This record gives sequence, C-alpha cells and structure tokens, in this order.
Amino acid sequence: MAAVSRPTPNGISVSLVYTPPERRGNGYASACVAALSRRQLDAGKRFCTLFADLANRTSNALYQRVGYRPIADFVEIRFREE
Repeated sequence: MAAVSRPTPNGISVSLVYTPPERRGNGYASACVAALSRRQLDAGKRFCTLFADLANRTSNALYQRVGYRPIADFVEIRFREE
C-alpha cells in the first residue's frame, strides 16, 4: 500500500508505503510507488517527494530504482520539559 499526502500546488508526497512481511521481495512496493508517483505527475504535479529512514537500505534502494534521488537528510530532535 501507499498513499499521498501534503499536497501543494506543484508537488505531493508519497507516504505510508507498506508491504506485509510475507509479501516482501516480490516487487509490490516498487510497482506501487512507481505507479502512484506516475499518476500524480500525469495529473499535473511537477514533483513527488517522500521521506525514508536512512537506516533502511532496502527502502532507499527501492525508491532510487523507481527514480527518486536523495536531496537532503533530516534529523528529528525532541525536547522535553524538565
């Protein structure tokens, strides 16, 4: 499965990409992300983005195979009240 979120006039983000463990390794996520991204571009979006965990080499390789490229790294910092 995959979804789109955070639409702007020019772009949209692909998110919630998931394949059940017993179905992984069959190319379902690649096909789904590629088709969803193509559908958004064909509908007039100029670009698609997605966020991936840098530690997950499998998903990063998948996204690059379907045409995504890394452009920035992000770090999440949480502050707690003392």
